[in-house]
Parts: sequence; C-alpha cells; structure tokens
Amino acid sequence: MRNAVGASLLAVMVSACGGDAPQQGPPQAAEVGVVTLAAQQVTVSVQLAGRTKASLEAEVRPQITGIVQQQLFTEGALVQEGEQLYQIDPAPYEADLRRAQADLSKARANLKTAKNRADRYETLVEARAVSRQDYDDALANFQQAEAEVATAQSAVTTAQINLDYTRVYAPITGLAGRSTVTVGALVTGNQGEALVTVQQFDPMFVDVTESSRALNQLRRDWASGELVRQDAAKVKLYFDDGSRYGYEGQFKFADINVDTGTGTFTIRTTFPNPDNLLLPGMFVRAELVKGVVPQGLLVPARGVTRNAKGEATVMLVKDDKVEQRVVEADEMVGQDWLISDGLAPGDKVILEGLQFVRPGVPVGTVRELDNQG
Repeated sequence: MRNAVGASLLAVMVSACGGDAPQQGPPQAAEVGVVTLAAQQVTVSVQLAGRTKASLEAEVRPQITGIVQQQLFTEGALVQEGEQLYQIDPAPYEADLRRAQADLSKARANLKTAKNRADRYETLVEARAVSRQDYDDALANFQQAEAEVATAQSAVTTAQINLDYTRVYAPITGLAGRSTVTVGALVTGNQGEALVTVQQFDPMFVDVTESSRALNQLRRDWASGELVRQDAAKVKLYFDDGSRYGYEGQFKFADINVDTGTGTFTIRTTFPNPDNLLLPGMFVRAELVKGVVPQGLLVPARGVTRNAKGEATVMLVKDDKVEQRVVEADEMVGQDWLISDGLAPGDKVILEGLQFVRPGVPVGTVRELDNQG
C-alpha cells in the first residue's frame, strides 16, 4: 500500500514539472564595446612629493657690536641689493677712525724726520763725519718709521671698515622677512641670530625625493632602450589640493649622495614665480618625465581588472569569442594603463559589456570605441 502511494506521488510530481527536465541551450552571444590597440609613442612621467625653497636666501647679521638706531625697510617688502636695512650707532666707530687717522699723521711725521736724518747720515758717513754705526742706527729708525706708517694705515682702514659696518645693507635683491630686532636693541658682531632674512622667490626651487631603487631601475630602462631619455622635458607642478601651477619648470640637478637613513636622493627643479604664488616651505608634487616609450600600448583603466592573485587581466575579443589574458600593467599614464607585456597591436580589448561576458562566451555585436573608450 505504502509503495503504491509513493508511486502515485512521483507520477504527480513528474506531471507537474512537465515531464522531462529542459535541456540548457548554448550561451547567448554578447554585445560588447572594444578598443583596438595601436602602438604609439608614450611619455612616461612620475609625480614626486617635495617642498618649495627660495632660490636665494641671505641671513643678514651684524659685523660689529652696537645699538640699532634705525630700521630702514618694511618687513615683507621687496628690497634691492645694496639697499640699507639698519643703522647701528656710529659714534664709537667714528671716534676710533679719528684716533687712527691721528696716529697715522703722527707716524708720517716721524717718518719724514727719520728719512731726513738717514739721508744726511748717508752723506756724512761717506765723508767720515759720523761713524758707520750712527748711520746704521739712523737707517734702522727710518725703516721702523716706515713700518709704523703702514701699521697706522691699516688701523685707519680697519676703523673705516668698522664704521661702514654700522650701515647694514641687503646682500641680495629679494623679499625681506620679519626683523628680529627693534630700534634700541644691542647687537653683537657675528651673532648667531640673523637680524632679518632676505629671500629671492623668482625663480623658486622645488626639491623632491626619489628612492635609489627607482633610480637604478630607470637607468636600466634607459640602457635597454625601453625608455628613451628626455633631458630637456618640462616639469609640471601641482599644489596639495591637486590644482596645477600655471608655469612649467625645468630639471636643475640630482644630488650625488643618497641619504643613508631613507635610501632616497634629492632632485632639484626650478620654476618661474613672477606672481609670488609659491612661498618657501609649501608642500607640492612635481611631475617629472622619465622618458618616452617608442612603441607603447595604452589600455583605458576600466578595461583592466585584477584576479585573485593580484595579476592584471583584460578581456579580449578573439575569434569571435571572449578571451581573458594576464598582462603586465605597472605604469599609469593619465587614465590609461601602459601595458608592457601580454598584448600586441591589433588586439581588441573589451571596455563595455564586461559585466555580461566571461571567458569562452561567443561575441555577437562588437562596437568599436575611440581611444578614450
């Protein structure tokens, strides 16, 4: 009885399902959009972080000790080379100069007397009117008087220099910073703290850092011909908010030393800065050209995905079917990946319809897209 009931239930289920299970048909042909790859010259660049630095910077310090009487410049304003910035009390140095000049006059008078005596004794010694010793003494006194004049002259020169140092001048043309002293302050010769710093902002230096490992790889790429070096390429600059600076710069030099702590070296670039938009110490990013790939292949970023192993893959249309291929995509150029291995000119990379395809699926309609996808 139980077997009969089971047979009846099975018959009802088969009937409800419409008899035999339906056969799965062939996969439907997909509609995709592709871009056909073509070899082209590709400029490869790299963005490196760095900071701006004044192209010229002069810390103005006093050469003598004294009281500041005047500040003759406006903080933050442009000062010209040779323009007077401070006046230090000159009175003690004027007195030193007068004293040195008096000593010089005295030394010159003594020299004249000593010369006349030596000249007379030279005539008398020939006539044997004075002894040879007296003549030698007169000649020695004359030579000593000459040395005293030279010493007095040096003292006058030194006193004049010190008096000139009471007037502190700008050593370069640039913008004057904040003054660290006020009128009435005592300053000392060659003190550690600068009175003011004058900086030249046009042009402006931008110092960026790069790893020595990247430098070695770049040199290998140049040597192999994968990259063609572009020494005269312009440098682009971006602010920390991503906006681009309006002027292009130039590569200046790369440091010959590698920092032992970080393994990096410094690259200096220079940018025109006529509007003083760049200020020292700003964080920026400089885009430097590494070189040119003569026959490069670019694939829009949306056409490249990563598999479970982290490998870059693309979907191709090959013989009217979808093919998945692992590629080498290590460099971004704008919105595209630069493919170094795995693809060839003429390959059709799928950009649209990726969500509807899988490897082996036949392709129906193929729409050709432009290079931007």
